[in-house]
Amino acid sequence: MTPRDEDGHGTHTLSTAGGAFVANASLFGHGSGTAKGGCPHARVASYKVCWPPVNGGGGCYDTDILAAFDAAISDGVHVLSVSLGSPPHDYLNDGIAIGSFHAVKNGIKVICSAGNSGPEAGTVSNVAPWIFTVAASTMDREFPAYLYFGDRNLKGQSLSSTSLTQGKYPIISSTDAQAANSTALDAQVCIPGSLDSTKVNGSIVICTSGTIARVEKGEAVLQAGGVGMVIINTAKSDNMIIPDAHVLPATHLTYSDGQTLLSYLKTNSKVLGYVTKPETVLYAKPAPFMASFSSRGPNTITPGILKPDITAPGVSVIAAYSEATSATGLYFDERHVKFNIISGTSMACPHTSGIVGLLHSLYPEWSPAAIRSAIMTTASVTDNKGEKILTSTSTATPFSYGSGHVNPNTAADPGLIYDLNTTDYLNFLCSIGYTARQVASFQQGYQCPSQRLRIYDFNYPSFTIYNLTSSVTISRTVKNVGPPSIYTVKIEEPSGISVKVEPSSLKFDASEEKKFNVTFTVTYPSSDYVFGSITWSDGLHFVRSPVVVLTSS
Repeated sequence: MTPRDEDGHGTHTLSTAGGAFVANASLFGHGSGTAKGGCPHARVASYKVCWPPVNGGGGCYDTDILAAFDAAISDGVHVLSVSLGSPPHDYLNDGIAIGSFHAVKNGIKVICSAGNSGPEAGTVSNVAPWIFTVAASTMDREFPAYLYFGDRNLKGQSLSSTSLTQGKYPIISSTDAQAANSTALDAQVCIPGSLDSTKVNGSIVICTSGTIARVEKGEAVLQAGGVGMVIINTAKSDNMIIPDAHVLPATHLTYSDGQTLLSYLKTNSKVLGYVTKPETVLYAKPAPFMASFSSRGPNTITPGILKPDITAPGVSVIAAYSEATSATGLYFDERHVKFNIISGTSMACPHTSGIVGLLHSLYPEWSPAAIRSAIMTTASVTDNKGEKILTSTSTATPFSYGSGHVNPNTAADPGLIYDLNTTDYLNFLCSIGYTARQVASFQQGYQCPSQRLRIYDFNYPSFTIYNLTSSVTISRTVKNVGPPSIYTVKIEEPSGISVKVEPSSLKFDASEEKKFNVTFTVTYPSSDYVFGSITWSDGLHFVRSPVVVLTSS
């Protein structure tokens, strides 16, 4: 058993967080340029907690995870980037939650991935309030590969390592190439062995996403004699298309474009066309765009705390990779690469970790909560078209992106911060009903206060009001980390909710703390969550907090 990375995941995430400058990085020539991590001059250490199956074992066990947290605390690290997770469950039974608590208690900033179980609601993991939880979104670089057929063309995405020779090829649906011993569903999603080679030979095959890895579909087409592949989305995944390192010329289309292609096939007896070689295109719009796989809120463990906290680039990220595995890790793939382009909240997490590292170097005395607040309250909720960030099917909400898309330059000068310490977190555990014996897992001998904290008053940089019946007043404390200034409040009220902030103006000296109250009143109830924001500004700084409200039925 070796601590070396045989999988690629750890190399990719660590180099994203703290990799040095490397010229001429690319995947098969795609995205060529100088790669660097978010905090490229950091000293890095990695802790291996996930192991391949050996004698029925393998996996990522809490015992190993907790041992890694202990080692990191002992080693004196400043930032822990944890691209791991599991379905959300109680903090007492969550090794990452327990380990990260002890790390944060020692001043370590812990950043975790939100999970890849989206777009369903309530799937977000790593929801403990001392963890900085990161969702995944796109960046303004894409890898288009076009499908040309008839007098039309459709834009998809791909990272294919090969391209078609000149000419046009028959385009067929995989369901029309079903092998005799296969099911229609297996053929539709291009399961290996499900396609009839006599029908596929020399053709570009249309496969539907789902069931198996997208690259594996291409191997199925290749084994059946196909020369190219088009993957079309289901209605569920809709507009989210991800470029993959396909083993044959291929492209991935949105649901609507896929339906356009299938309709054309139905009305034309023979369709010829070709797939273009992928390009690297910068300044794509709109961006960022929420990844459909990124896990969503609400927080199912503690609904009064908004999770995820932030979103960061997590789609088509170029970073270093282990040559101990192949480009895709699939059994048939023999291509080995020094850099790879992959997607996941695992990739978004180290982007944020790198930014946290930079902020730590600027403000080494700031607490983990202070640095998280600086990043959350300066995030953006608009894309590069100046419009609200989108998901694959609609306008995104704080359940998709938390406070918004990370903006490292504004985070370096946040103006105000919402701070928290170990006692605050322990009182939080008391407030959700933990007994003294249960709290001992986090702090031996801690006694809950006689008057327990209301979660509403927990000094988090976001506001989540759960099951509001009529009216509630909550409090927050902010600290000025800029020059003396006067801040005034701007409110974006959630639909059907009246929001009043008192006082509406705060005058700060340097390093001064001020408390304010917010009253939320139901004007008309809603059957679902509603969203708004509270922003403090002195004209130079804009300290924005998302507001999430659910009224009680």
